[in-house]
Amino acid sequence: MIIKSRLIPDGFCVNLFGTLWARDPSWIDKYVVNHERIHTAQQHELLFIPFYIFYLIELCVRRLQYHTWHEAYRNISFEREAYTNGHNLSYLSNRKPYSFIRYFKTR
Repeated sequence: MIIKSRLIPDGFCVNLFGTLWARDPSWIDKYVVNHERIHTAQQHELLFIPFYIFYLIELCVRRLQYHTWHEAYRNISFEREAYTNGHNLSYLSNRKPYSFIRYFKTR
């Protein structure tokens, strides 16, 4: 489900507890939905609240490692799994639990 919200900046999609939020969802295609479904699987595995806590902690750690917030964001293990597999529409049917752990290593 995608909810339109003026609180979300243009061009962004936020996954809160398995629900997608976007200012203008017209740009969201099946690959973005798949990317977000991967995040939903991660959230389920970590029981939602710990997912968000780990996400923010890792974002802060990655920011110390990389020069920009964008680089830090792209190198969060959760995001690396989702970006790597977002175009594989059958990924979730074959995904092993806690697969994001493989993406913790720094490139």
